Amino acid sequence: MPATVSYEVTDGIAVITIDNPPVNAMSAAVRKGCWEALDRLAADDSARAAVLICAGRTFIAGADITEFDKPIIDPWLPDVVEKFEASEKLIVAAIHGTALGGGLETAMGCHYRCALPSARVGLPEVLLGLLPGATGTQRLPRLAGARKALDMMTSGRQAGAAEALESGIVERLVEGDLRAGAIAYARELLDGGAPLKRVSQLEIHDAADMDDEFFSGFEQQLARKARGFFAPFRILECVRAAVNESYPDAFRTERRLFDECKASTHSQAQRHLFFAEREVAKVPDVPKITPVRDINSVAVIGAGTMGGGIAMNFVNAGMPVTVLEVDRAGLERGLGIIRKNYGVAVDKGRMTEAQLEQAMGMITPTTDYADLAGADLVIEAVFENMDIKKQVFTRLDEVCKQGAILASNTSSLDLNEIAAVTGRPQDVSGMHFFAPANIMKLLEVVRGEQTAADVIATAMAISKKIRKVGVLVGVCFGFVGNRMFFPYIREAQLMMLEGIRPERVDQVAFDWGMAMGPHAVMDLSGLDVFYKLNNEWRDRPDDPVYCRMINVLTEMGRLGQKTGAGTYRYEGRKAVPDPEVMDIARREAQALGVRQIEVSDEEIVERLLFSMVNEGARVLEEGIAIRPGDIDVIFVNGYGMPRYRGGPMKYADMVGLDKVLAAVEKYRARYGDLWWTPAPLLEQLARSGSSFREWNESR
Repeated sequence: MPATVSYEVTDGIAVITIDNPPVNAMSAAVRKGCWEALDRLAADDSARAAVLICAGRTFIAGADITEFDKPIIDPWLPDVVEKFEASEKLIVAAIHGTALGGGLETAMGCHYRCALPSARVGLPEVLLGLLPGATGTQRLPRLAGARKALDMMTSGRQAGAAEALESGIVERLVEGDLRAGAIAYARELLDGGAPLKRVSQLEIHDAADMDDEFFSGFEQQLARKARGFFAPFRILECVRAAVNESYPDAFRTERRLFDECKASTHSQAQRHLFFAEREVAKVPDVPKITPVRDINSVAVIGAGTMGGGIAMNFVNAGMPVTVLEVDRAGLERGLGIIRKNYGVAVDKGRMTEAQLEQAMGMITPTTDYADLAGADLVIEAVFENMDIKKQVFTRLDEVCKQGAILASNTSSLDLNEIAAVTGRPQDVSGMHFFAPANIMKLLEVVRGEQTAADVIATAMAISKKIRKVGVLVGVCFGFVGNRMFFPYIREAQLMMLEGIRPERVDQVAFDWGMAMGPHAVMDLSGLDVFYKLNNEWRDRPDDPVYCRMINVLTEMGRLGQKTGAGTYRYEGRKAVPDPEVMDIARREAQALGVRQIEVSDEEIVERLLFSMVNEGARVLEEGIAIRPGDIDVIFVNGYGMPRYRGGPMKYADMVGLDKVLAAVEKYRARYGDLWWTPAPLLEQLARSGSSFREWNESR
């Protein structure tokens, strides 16, 4: 087995090679190997300089985050970085692939850096709720300037090699063989008498522009862009320290603030999601070696807003798409919407007019089902009505080739009932996109009772190809996302009957971190959408109070933004509270016997969130979701829940399931068993002092 870090000398230049697949993470073994290699370099009279390079497909792509919650194993990464810099022999970092986080920090500890033109660099720790903690917040401003460093570190954005060269992060681009080019660069530096460029000793070239006004203005920008997050503001403090304090003092500030970030619930949540978004691709009974079907052509049934958005995903991935509508007028409307969406990208400089025309050229419009005969994947995106969907799948079964995957975009209906009208239920799956489908990252992949393993494997692979986060879910009304979202909506609706203004509920949800409050979401989607979903829910418990205001407002023609009035009135796109709605709510409450109450903001959060968590526990019990983390991925990527909360199940773990259960039992005592009976799994875990995470790990 090869050493994690190797050392050899070629014509007076030592080559220190890190080989720690798959991404050369800066693990304890790598840190120890680097330390020993640097000691060897110092003692090696045959080596005049060194090159730090990595085997495999990338430079050091970051620290080993699996070590973050464990005791530190010496040597500590900041000490390793400082040891590279303190070397009395010149060291060049040779970068390929990505140099991220601790990888870029290590490279910035070297005296010079060269890179392949395809390389990328960055300090993306903010995406994990952290800040660069191995001198990165101090070194990057000294190489690239404080403004550039702030932009990169507070966003997690990576820079390509050309940008890195222009901004001073690397000094040389190498064409061809990186090892040979780096050795040649080290020799050139030696021959030219280049000094040992110790980054910690450099001046920040734009420090004079970094006054209090600048930092105040940047903080205001962050308040808009990073609302609710913790780490970006701590990064700003670190850069302020880099500008105003000595390097040793500023580094102490970095360490203190890194520890604060690491201990925060925000970082716990964001690190949880980092792993959860990788776990969702793993389906326990569908091995990685399961063959996938060839998908070279796609058809979409329905050219409405959803169907058009779905089609765009495949076009963007380079796959031709046939779009079917019932008539030419529907096709023309749909193609017009797609063209308009691409036009927005042209206006923003994200694509050219020529690329727009190329994209439109990949779409074949038709009104004839016979034109779908050769499609490898057909996605139905018609109205959320079981009878209509059955008609579509009956027709697809007649015309589509054997082996084609027939997928429904249903958001709630019984996939098994849809599949039963075909003679090939093994080829039927759900692919539930979220609106707007060309933007939202989430894709629920629905497995029916007879869906074949290779169909699941193919759907999960396709989700990755079209840059979606695919999550496998089982069949029930609403699957995972909508099933758990309904209690959230239910409680918002009931609170309106109880006299709690919708704008207050929305503000509390927004302040908690949701992208929009529940009433704003309903108005945006259309109250009629929720009205129809409620009518399609065949086994919904009999409760005259349930979502009563949705029914009343829809039947009045107040459908939301699209009609200029829903729960709110709209002046353009601006929502304005409408006193008439609360008058209606009071009349309905009186007729239904719903009493008016006062509630705290804390109770609003509990009722919105813990109703979802309780339903999530049932979803896990029933096997509709594989893991609690899968639920969290769904809500962060599809329902506007902030990453720093980790998703509903992680949030519940962090609050404590005993507290969640206590709240559920409190509302059960007030409202009865119908909606607030604790899920057995929640009771079991709360009473045993356990968590959803521990339950998942124990299976």
